[in-house]
Amino acid sequence: MKRTLIFLCLFIFVFNSYSQPVNKKFTLEEIWSSSKFSSQSLRLVKWIDSGNKFTFLEIDPKTRTTNIMLYDVKSKSKKLFLSSDELKIDKESKFTIMNYEFSPDQNYILFTGLLPARSIKSGGNIFLYNRNTKEFYEIETNGNVMNVKFSPDSKKIGYVKNDNIYIYDISSRTERQLTFDGNGIIINGHFDWVYEEEFSIIDGWIFSNDGKQIAFWQLDQSPVPEIEIQQFDSLYFNSIKMRYPKAGSPNSIVKIGVINLDDGKINFMDLGIETDIYIPRIYFTKRENELALIRLNRLQNKLELLLGNTITGETKVIYTDTDSCWVDVENLEVHFLNDKKHFLITSEKDGFKHIYLYDFSGNLKRQITRGNWEIDKLVDVDEKNELIYFTSGLGNPLVRNLYRIKFNGKDLTRITNFDGTNFINFSPNLKNFIVTNSSTRSVPKIYLADVSGKLNELLIDNKNLETTLSEYPFSKPEFLTFTTSDGMTLNAMMIKPVDFDPEKRYPVLFYNYSGPGSQIVRDIWGGAQFLWHQMLAQDGYIIFMIDNRGTGGRGKSFKNIVYKNLGHWEVNDLIEAVKFLQSLPYVDKERIGIWGWSYGGYISALTILEANEFFKTAISVAPVTNWKFYDTIYTERYMSTPDLNPEGYEKSAVTNKADKLKGKLLLIHGTADDNVHFQNTVVLVDELIKANKQFQVMFYPGKDHGISGGKTRLQLFTLITNFIKENL
Repeated sequence: MKRTLIFLCLFIFVFNSYSQPVNKKFTLEEIWSSSKFSSQSLRLVKWIDSGNKFTFLEIDPKTRTTNIMLYDVKSKSKKLFLSSDELKIDKESKFTIMNYEFSPDQNYILFTGLLPARSIKSGGNIFLYNRNTKEFYEIETNGNVMNVKFSPDSKKIGYVKNDNIYIYDISSRTERQLTFDGNGIIINGHFDWVYEEEFSIIDGWIFSNDGKQIAFWQLDQSPVPEIEIQQFDSLYFNSIKMRYPKAGSPNSIVKIGVINLDDGKINFMDLGIETDIYIPRIYFTKRENELALIRLNRLQNKLELLLGNTITGETKVIYTDTDSCWVDVENLEVHFLNDKKHFLITSEKDGFKHIYLYDFSGNLKRQITRGNWEIDKLVDVDEKNELIYFTSGLGNPLVRNLYRIKFNGKDLTRITNFDGTNFINFSPNLKNFIVTNSSTRSVPKIYLADVSGKLNELLIDNKNLETTLSEYPFSKPEFLTFTTSDGMTLNAMMIKPVDFDPEKRYPVLFYNYSGPGSQIVRDIWGGAQFLWHQMLAQDGYIIFMIDNRGTGGRGKSFKNIVYKNLGHWEVNDLIEAVKFLQSLPYVDKERIGIWGWSYGGYISALTILEANEFFKTAISVAPVTNWKFYDTIYTERYMSTPDLNPEGYEKSAVTNKADKLKGKLLLIHGTADDNVHFQNTVVLVDELIKANKQFQVMFYPGKDHGISGGKTRLQLFTLITNFIKENL
């Protein structure tokens, strides 16, 4: 669910109208089948030379090749660092840079990419460039690899192949296998579907700080039920098999192993008697032979930080965080200090996400940030000067700025002075940072700033995009609040028709995501989906969205209200929003619809069933229709298990309410969706047929949760647009 949440949040935000008279209309083809409205960015920034310089990828406009560029912070100059033309295995092959990484000593560059001029017999797509000798060669791995990284001493490269961990010695060019039991059921160094999706982790192994050990996840998938995703690309069909734990079913059994690289011996850490647990994070501390582990119980309402001895495997709990509903581990941040005595950790224990300082005995030294606001991200720590840098809205969940505070909790200072939202990338020496700023009034702009916040250079201005957009009329989005009948104030955003006339009445299309911890009402630049909303505004529609109870940015109690009762407060607050809109003279009360994707698809379908007195039309893309069909980690985090909360599962299921359908409903799903399975829509369709209800449905063969590729997005949004115009 998270993956689509992130995608939708990135593409739903908004920008300002331009003052000059313009009359161009957006088209579906421009929005979904061209790069006309794309913005520039700094791709894959890597700080080098102790933070005095950084590199990034840039496409040469003449040759269309991707090169590595170098920016010097002191001289404020940019130059070519490494051309892709220099990366040749032979005379004929051309290398396309997809990703790159410097070794810690910066003598080597590790590449993953493609050689389109020839087939790669050895597999793996790992290439090494020696900056001293200029030699470039392919690492012979004889198989596809993943989770590739340098050792701290820059002498080795580690990776996962065939569910096992390997190490490659750069000087001798030899490979050494470290684990031997990976077999498709037991996997080492990477994750099953549900860990990766719901804990936001991909790389399942890490080097110790001294490079002498490797800690890794091992998952035994044998208890997890296997499903088949049907394919329709052959005469007798094919299917893709995957292990997917649905709510209440068994998970993979997790172990954490530590490999001693000298002798290859593996010690497994003591995770306790209970095996039905999660280990969502591991960290090597700054102390020798010590591994920190986050242990989470199955119900995800008790989080523990363990310190473990990597030689003996012994562990002890030094920190515990509990919640009456769930502990948010996805946004957990832990930082072990170089004094080897203390660590910083974030928690919502006082009702808002804040930063705390503990010692290694588990004693709370102090709460560093506090108040009725929450930090967004712990960006960096200056231990020498005892300063912490973090982003926050500081009480305004619509924005994000960079702040600084001392270890003692004093001298809270705002660093960035922009409106809107800022993303920060600090140099390793903490003297400078790159800030990407955008708002509803500004396309993304990227600056180089010093640690005080002084802007030293505008790196990317996206002037071409501004010029292109100036040809189109825009409706300035309005941020507003309204109060529900039970006294809750909710944040909302409205996009009015371009030629808005308060004497007229307009139809309203709600966009929603609505899921726990999400936010769509944000002051940040948007993308294709926002332009599509602007296109609808040009056609006379009001676009409206809210952050209902359960969403993020406003503290734990605001989120916790939805626990064990998904769907209820989301629909309740959407109804409250309609009642607010009905009080406005320019809203057509009889023409209100809703659309959403993933969790938003779930709420859209639920709304047209439970609130059809207020909503006449709904478009539901890739919806969960019964939470028993969705995965353990996400579902149980908010709903508990089906055995412990049968009433909640029954009440929240769209499939149990098919007989309530009134109005127009369009269901959309990809048949190869490995996230929210096509089963969800099929079962709902079956129930709607049993109830003799009329509706429309569209499926996309072979498409996953994102429903994209080729002309798919254009076809999809043409379908949705036509449905809206015909039924709203």
